[in-house]
Amino acid sequence: MVSRMFRLETEVDRVRRDLLRSRLADTNAAASPVVAALRGTPGERETPLHVWASDEAGGLAGGLVGHTWATWLQVTYLWVDERHRGAGLGGRLLGEAERIARDERGCAAARLETWDFQAPEFYRKQGYEVVGVIPDYPPGITEYTLVKRFRTAGSR
Repeated sequence: MVSRMFRLETEVDRVRRDLLRSRLADTNAAASPVVAALRGTPGERETPLHVWASDEAGGLAGGLVGHTWATWLQVTYLWVDERHRGAGLGGRLLGEAERIARDERGCAAARLETWDFQAPEFYRKQGYEVVGVIPDYPPGITEYTLVKRFRTAGSR
C-alpha cells in the first residue's frame, strides 16, 4: 500500500463544490443504470417547488419550500404562523405541493424529515409513514423520515 500525503482544507469553495457535484454525478451514473437513465432528462434536475399562504393583512401566514427530483417531492420546510395553526392551513399547503408534484411534475411520492417536537403526527394524518428514525439527532431530539406514495390512475 502506498502512503500518500494530502492537504485538507475547510473553506467554502463554490467552484470546487460544483466540480465535486459534477464528478459525483458522473460516478453515480457509471455505477447505476437508474441514475444513468436520468442523465439529460428533466427529472435529473432539482426543480424548486414553493407554496405560500398570506393572511388578510398580506403577511406570511405559512409556506412550504421543497423541490422535485426523479419523480419525488422533497419537502424541506413547512411552517404555519402560530396564529393560523389548527385551521387546516398546513394540510392545504402540503396538499397543494403534492398536487403540483403529482399532477404537473409526474411525481410518484414525497419525502420529508421532521423532529419529534414538530409534526410527526400531522404528517401521519396526511398519509405519510415513518421509514426512518434517528434518535439523538441532535442530542435529546428524535428525527423522523417520512414517505408518502401518491395514488395514480388505476391504483386503489
